[in-house]
Amino acid sequence: MKWPIVSLANALQSAKVFVDGDWIESKDQDENGDVRLIQLADIGDGCYIDKSSRFLTSSKARELHCTFLQAGDVLVARMPDPLGRACIFPGDTKRSVTVVDVCIIRPDPDIHDANWLMYILNAPAIRNQIASFATGTTRSRISRGNLEKIKIPLPPLKEQQRIAEVLDRAEALRAKRCTALAQLDSLSQAIFLEMFGDPTTNQKGWMKRPFGEVCESRLGKMLDQKQQTRKHLRPYLRNANVQWFSFDLKEVFEMDFDQAAREEFRLKDGDLLICEGGEPGRAAIWREQIAECFYQKALHRARPYKALANSEYLVWLLWFLSKRGGLGDHVTSATIAHLTGEKLKAMYIALPPIDIQDAFARRIEAMEKLKTSQRVSLAELDALFAALQHRAFRGEL
Repeated sequence: MKWPIVSLANALQSAKVFVDGDWIESKDQDENGDVRLIQLADIGDGCYIDKSSRFLTSSKARELHCTFLQAGDVLVARMPDPLGRACIFPGDTKRSVTVVDVCIIRPDPDIHDANWLMYILNAPAIRNQIASFATGTTRSRISRGNLEKIKIPLPPLKEQQRIAEVLDRAEALRAKRCTALAQLDSLSQAIFLEMFGDPTTNQKGWMKRPFGEVCESRLGKMLDQKQQTRKHLRPYLRNANVQWFSFDLKEVFEMDFDQAAREEFRLKDGDLLICEGGEPGRAAIWREQIAECFYQKALHRARPYKALANSEYLVWLLWFLSKRGGLGDHVTSATIAHLTGEKLKAMYIALPPIDIQDAFARRIEAMEKLKTSQRVSLAELDALFAALQHRAFRGEL
């Protein structure tokens, strides 16, 4: 079915509100205020995130002629990330306003379905249009004037409602998978605490030993552009590739590793890679995702002595220490925070018996299998949702 393609300005001629948020400065805010200030960070890609903790008084909001939000308003982020993302404001216990870099759309319910409008604005084809109208040299943004120029299909209201209902059902399935993954992550944390206690306090009184006695560890190869011949190029990991418990391998660089360097810096299955800087201590276990791979000086490679520790226990130990402040005394932070090789090796860690660590590793392995199946299902639902959005945009849903 072919629907008319119109500008957003024309589509929203009858909208009750189509304005930018309000210019509210720090001096206008009041932590004891009765009006909540919704910010860019609250605007998710199809979901309201609800994290703002800034406020102003009703009198200040009236003085600034603020636009008060209503449940069902469509909020569009005029700055990344991603640019143009839209969500539905669900309402709040406090009266709420939003910042100037958020556009507020309150459609006429007799003409436009708010959920349909949100889904259309988040569709890849519309997102590409928004990006084409972006301005700014350091951080891109789109003005409301340019936002009004984007072209959208305009089906009848009943068709909008039908499309939104289909996409709502698909979105609900995606949300369930995301919730299941989050619950599995929480369960993994609970298993660690049940078996080992809080490592920042060592409440179970485990023996403690320096990290350097538990693992063979060393920093990776220095990247020296002057010595790059491009005759022995090999892939290597850097800080940006290492996330908590996983690796981001979308962009893997190469540099020269001669025969001696290949023997010294080649990664093996089970190696623990630990960030020296950035977020010191962030770590993941290498499982030979790349057949022959090496690592740069920004990372520590730790190989546990098998009689003393396993990588599964150590990566979770580092996560709890990092999140609960247990690395603070070991991180050098005169300018940029670093976990140096000397500090890492000297750090005393709780060391439960290896048989208990191995039991933990088996439980985590079972959890990872469950998470893998959930991720596969989520990826399939993401693909389905994208296909439905595309078909909806083309009038084929």
